[in-house]
Amino acid sequence: MKLDRPAIGTYVEQSFAAERERLGATGISRMLDAGRAWNLAPTLAAGGSAIFPHANLEACGHQIAAVVHACLDSGADRVLVVGVLHALSDELEDARVRVANGADVTQETFWGIQGPGLEGRNEWRNEFSLSNFLFLWEEETRRRGINGPELILRYPYLAGGRPGILPGIEEMQEIARNAVVVTTADPFHHGIGYGDSPQTALPAESGGLDLARQRIAEGLDMIRAGDYWSYNQHCVDAKSDARDAGQVTRYLLGPLDGRILDLTWHDTTDMYSQPAPTWVATALIKLQPVSAAK
Repeated sequence: MKLDRPAIGTYVEQSFAAERERLGATGISRMLDAGRAWNLAPTLAAGGSAIFPHANLEACGHQIAAVVHACLDSGADRVLVVGVLHALSDELEDARVRVANGADVTQETFWGIQGPGLEGRNEWRNEFSLSNFLFLWEEETRRRGINGPELILRYPYLAGGRPGILPGIEEMQEIARNAVVVTTADPFHHGIGYGDSPQTALPAESGGLDLARQRIAEGLDMIRAGDYWSYNQHCVDAKSDARDAGQVTRYLLGPLDGRILDLTWHDTTDMYSQPAPTWVATALIKLQPVSAAK
């Protein structure tokens, strides 16, 4: 199925804007309050991390809010947010397919890390993976009447099983020494719109979320072990968009014990104009340093 990749990015941003309007100030405030169900600030302060989703707020806003609160309550002066750079062009997609098939990542034009304040490529300017996080960040800091810590956004692309050689990784390491680190992922996409056959596609609430939990746990085990290439290929197979962000976060922080705290889903049939079931799993995940988890 040929995708109009730029149109997908436009669709997502428009749906985000319409949703925020629909929720209104009261709905957004309730969502921020719901994020208080988890206290992840001690995890961040101990050198761990948290993974938040980037689907629509009505599906997972409470999960994103939990990480906003964690950052603000951690006592940190700086927050490094590792974003997902989606393949919103055919060229970006072709590059990640080549790397997954074993091509030399160092020869790829898009290989590296992007973000505000960095020279080089600027595909990140069309990226939506941190849009809802930044929106809820602004809403919550306004509610608290504070400026909040400094936010530093980075978007790695084509880690390719070797995050340690990504151009720009040294800068991220330097930032991480004096910052808490959080990252985003939608770690499992499933259904007809994502290439699964009608015979194998599972509705989210009829076995699909069980499968999602299993596949996400497999990826977290690979991250814990630092098995970067296997994780890269796992993300291809599980249709996780965290292949780069996940590898880089693990490289920056060391062994991390991942645990799913909350798992929901978002229907994406309209986005792809495909039949149901077509959906994405959204998860709040705690990443505890292995030394602290023992």
